[in-house]
Amino acid sequence: MEKETEKTEIILTISEKNSKKIKNPSTFNKIYRSLAKIYQSRSSAKMDNVVLERNPNNPIIVPGLHSWESKATFNPGAFEVNGKIHLVYRAVGDDDTSVFGYASSYDGITFSERCSNPIYKKPELKLKSNFVSGPKDVGWKGGCEDPRLVLIGDTLYMTYTSFAGWESLRMTLTSIKFSDFEQKKWNWKNPVLISLPNEINKNWVLFPEKINGKFAILHSFYPKILIDYFDSLDELDGKKFIKSDNTRPANPNRTWDSWFRGVGPAPVKIKEGWLILYHATNYNNPERYRIGALILDSNDPTKIIYRSNQPILEPDEWYENEGYKKGVIYACGAVVKDGRLFVYYGGADKVICAASVKLVDLINDLKKYKTIN
Repeated sequence: MEKETEKTEIILTISEKNSKKIKNPSTFNKIYRSLAKIYQSRSSAKMDNVVLERNPNNPIIVPGLHSWESKATFNPGAFEVNGKIHLVYRAVGDDDTSVFGYASSYDGITFSERCSNPIYKKPELKLKSNFVSGPKDVGWKGGCEDPRLVLIGDTLYMTYTSFAGWESLRMTLTSIKFSDFEQKKWNWKNPVLISLPNEINKNWVLFPEKINGKFAILHSFYPKILIDYFDSLDELDGKKFIKSDNTRPANPNRTWDSWFRGVGPAPVKIKEGWLILYHATNYNNPERYRIGALILDSNDPTKIIYRSNQPILEPDEWYENEGYKKGVIYACGAVVKDGRLFVYYGGADKVICAASVKLVDLINDLKKYKTIN
């Protein structure tokens, strides 16, 4: 199975290189998608693994509605309360600054409610300001990026990346009372930087429940899972920082996910433990993101107990390739509704997409691949 995946990697990589010889981009896109579907179908026939099913109406949210979100809407965090799914998504507009917008849905598919103004902008923090963010040659001006959301008790917590130059790419924590959030009173608590300065850190997630009576933040995955525990998140006061490992070396024992890029949405609690979705690439083809799944031990989430040997989503659709970053699928939100796992992700750093799967099917598939670590 892994050899077939490597074969697909090589052919698609060759196709990308040959794209320079094709003058018409749409022609290349058709060829690229055709190749991807061919090899995806061949691989799926042999692997028979459970994958996410895309929403047929993708992309579900696109830029252009308001000036502050005119260029990109992507990478949404998500949570569900009383049957209503809430999205907080990253948006870039006319001023090239990244802010957060809001949308909601009752069916997980149609997000008809959207706020006309940003619900969160990065407050002034002690960060340097000579920066350029976003896709190559575009020159976005940074801001707040890639939110992850968890509701614990009556408080909604949000971790996100504060971008003010590659020397100041730092993780940030804020919160809001859910009653205020529900009434669209955006009384966010003053954010605090929680990662060390002069480091590049992204993709930190807060567990949605306390573990052994403590708040838990997962901040590094490979070469070692690192989780810090706190009696109170007030301990993170802007003076105390979490020391992480952001080296992200390649894993020689893996193929399609030999380069672990980061955890996606906040962990999902299931009977078997903690369901984790993650972004990864083949180390030799780092621009083609895939989404994988694994399960961590319930009481000791530094232990992986199940991990699929194949991705559950690959960037094969046009909206995952025709944007600012071709081949990037980046999930920050996942919720369980009516027995299905809904995953919300950014496509090509431009649009918001949704995909889902029966949760029990995904779990049963993952349980085929027990891991010893």
